[in-house]
Amino acid sequence: MNIAEELRNIGLSNKKIPEIQAGDTVKVYQKIKEGEKERIQAFEGLVIAVGSGTGVNAVITVRKIVEGVGVEKVIPLYSTNVEKIEVKKRSKVRRAKLYYMKNRTGKSARLKETLVSDKEFEKAVEELAVQKAKEEAEKAKAEGTNTVENEAVSVEEAK
Repeated sequence: MNIAEELRNIGLSNKKIPEIQAGDTVKVYQKIKEGEKERIQAFEGLVIAVGSGTGVNAVITVRKIVEGVGVEKVIPLYSTNVEKIEVKKRSKVRRAKLYYMKNRTGKSARLKETLVSDKEFEKAVEELAVQKAKEEAEKAKAEGTNTVENEAVSVEEAK
């Protein structure tokens, strides 16, 4: 490996970037410098394109509507100014580049949503099971028949 490739890979190992595709709604937290002050600003929008760059050169194009005007930002994923990226929603799309979304407004601009990830689905199911177990424990406690051992068993069954 030559020196240039090694330097590029250093930037890759430092950041944890989620898998991003066209059609995702992401929230990008960027560092903004104003004079000597520095703050973090969030930019939430639809990923209309994943750039052709690979590795450290990877970019995404994020679009949102601000006061009736479309705003697009090309965001380098491994930039030092990008604090973190969160994937809020995933949508089912059939194209790699969603430039046609620029001409759409209102109902025609809707995309069909899918779950963000299997891990988040499993986490939601687990939280629901734990909540249900707590409700059952509270119900039994109100009746006066619950003990600490029964409560522990009900939480284990929920998981």
